[in-house]
Amino acid sequence: MTNDPLLQPFQLKHLTLKNRVMSTAHEPSYSEDGMPKERYRAYHVEKAKGGIALTMTAGSALVSPDSPAAFGNLHAYKDEIVPHLRRLADECHEHGAAVMIQITHLGRRTGWNRGDWLPVLSASPIREPAHRAFPKEAEDWDLERIAADYGAAAERMRAAGLDGIEIEAYGHLLDSFWSPATNRRDDEHGGSLDNRLRFTWMVVEAVRKAVGSDFIVGIRMVADEAWEIGLSKAEGIEIARRLVGSGKIDFINVIRGHIDHDKDLTDVIPIQGMPASPHLDFAGEVRAATRYPVFHAARIADVATARHAVAAGKLDMVGMTRAHLADPHIVRKIIVGEEQRIRPCVGATYCLDRIYEGGEALCIHNGSTGRELEFPHITPRGVGGGRKVVVVGAGPAGLEAARVLAERGERVVVLEASGAAGGQVLLAARNPRRRELAGIIDWRLAELDRLGVDIRYNVFAEADDVLAQQPDIVVIATGGLPQNPALEEGDDLVLSSWDILSGAVKPEGPVLLFDDNGGHQGMSAAEMIAKAGAALEIVSPERFFAPEIGGMNHVPYARAFAAHGVTVTINKRLKAVRRDGNGLVAVLGSDFDPGHRAERAVRQVVVEHGTTAMDDLYHALKPASRNRGAVDYGALIARRQPLPVRDPEARYALVRIGDAIASRNIHAAIYDGLRYGRLI
Repeated sequence: MTNDPLLQPFQLKHLTLKNRVMSTAHEPSYSEDGMPKERYRAYHVEKAKGGIALTMTAGSALVSPDSPAAFGNLHAYKDEIVPHLRRLADECHEHGAAVMIQITHLGRRTGWNRGDWLPVLSASPIREPAHRAFPKEAEDWDLERIAADYGAAAERMRAAGLDGIEIEAYGHLLDSFWSPATNRRDDEHGGSLDNRLRFTWMVVEAVRKAVGSDFIVGIRMVADEAWEIGLSKAEGIEIARRLVGSGKIDFINVIRGHIDHDKDLTDVIPIQGMPASPHLDFAGEVRAATRYPVFHAARIADVATARHAVAAGKLDMVGMTRAHLADPHIVRKIIVGEEQRIRPCVGATYCLDRIYEGGEALCIHNGSTGRELEFPHITPRGVGGGRKVVVVGAGPAGLEAARVLAERGERVVVLEASGAAGGQVLLAARNPRRRELAGIIDWRLAELDRLGVDIRYNVFAEADDVLAQQPDIVVIATGGLPQNPALEEGDDLVLSSWDILSGAVKPEGPVLLFDDNGGHQGMSAAEMIAKAGAALEIVSPERFFAPEIGGMNHVPYARAFAAHGVTVTINKRLKAVRRDGNGLVAVLGSDFDPGHRAERAVRQVVVEHGTTAMDDLYHALKPASRNRGAVDYGALIARRQPLPVRDPEARYALVRIGDAIASRNIHAAIYDGLRYGRLI
């Protein structure tokens, strides 16, 4: 028995949800041929193992072939999906978790040049900036067939043994009829609210006819587009009341905002540096107005806020979706009194941006998410041999390797050259908007303290320092140092992004920042320069700035640059820097026109060109190591012990990870630490 509001059961129609925590519908893009196969299933089953009451699959599953997948969506219009979902549901049920699915027609939120190359449609032929398609205006026969498709898809979900479905009305086809921003029709589907809801009732009727009255059917709906030309709060709440009054909807999952542009999407799904749980009070208003079961998720990332949401009567079920990508065992840890051990969601939104940029959702600091079949979230205890492991470097790669190896039962010591752990994450967190990244390091330090790992600071380790520990395994996680791009002259005149991020150099404008990396490093330095009040021009050789960061993380940078009058120049490369009196001249060239030259008179030139590996220690230890530093990539990929034996008489095996190999990102460092820590 417990008084914890989050752990109280909730009765939804005939279904008893064992607690108040859920993962709302989202598409991790783990599908194969539109089907939720092994990887997809394992991802959801892990949350069930972790104690969640309800996992909502898909974001969203497609009801019609003229709603082609935009981000790995499931194909709910195909009969072959049924056995895949049945297995997923059965395995989640074994762990006491309910399973539902969100179904939709994407409307204009996709592209015509995908799938079967059918025209995109919407209530009116108004283009969505995010996906760029020009939709046709849906005709009467379109609406008839799509409503029937909803019914057929719902019937498949019931046949698969799911506990319910959720109809999506949030930036997709259904709510395009609701919103004055997207509905300019002058027929029976336009104008009055009664008319704008006509297609909704067609869909709801078709679904109920297909599944009957005893199957759970909910709706994830926008109840206020927060847009001067969009659906108002008053009309949104009225739609919610009408849906409830129909008796054909069993719960409402509330959304506030609109998502037709990346800048608007981040207001709906906030990222780091933005207010947490910004729409929670609004969801509570909808619950009070409808007196009906209300679900909601929008960056409710911590247990305290989730607990408050339920205790204060704002929500019946609280969505902790991104939080479960970071740690799918949140509920289990609450139950066993280990709430402090929950791996925090740091708001990086690497997960969502990866869907479009990399084709799969990955958590920035949980390498097991999406890889449950290869690297389970719980490290097997005591499987190691009590070997002595020396990890050199306490950045994210080194700390993760130390954590995993210690969990396995190895005796681990960490040697760190500076006076604090964190490496480049500490630099990234110096940007006030991104300070939550420090949670990546703080969580690992707490885990290493629990595991009794010895971390020794201010030790600039040489080979003798490492060998004095008589190690069986040496992990080199020494990271890298900033490097300049190739310049014709002026190497000694430029600053690095590290100089700005660390605070070692105060911006003095005008500043030219040349970003030849495309990630957060240069953009974060640029944001700090701009907010310091210095005039700034960002120069990039790319087609658009910072292509590695993804659409949602692009938004706060673009907002800051617009607010501070930053000039962004693309398709130009920094060629040289020279002195000119008390200032500098930056010489720009073009990859497209070798003869092109342009000059900028500035006070500072800042460059971002990744890092060069700090690998001296690795090369010093390599000749006497058992594997001579070699890695069997075939074994690594197959999840076998990856370090070959080249010298059986040698005492220690040697591996380097993270940026000690080459300039990459936080997730690559974490994943290196995880997989080598599990396998060596």
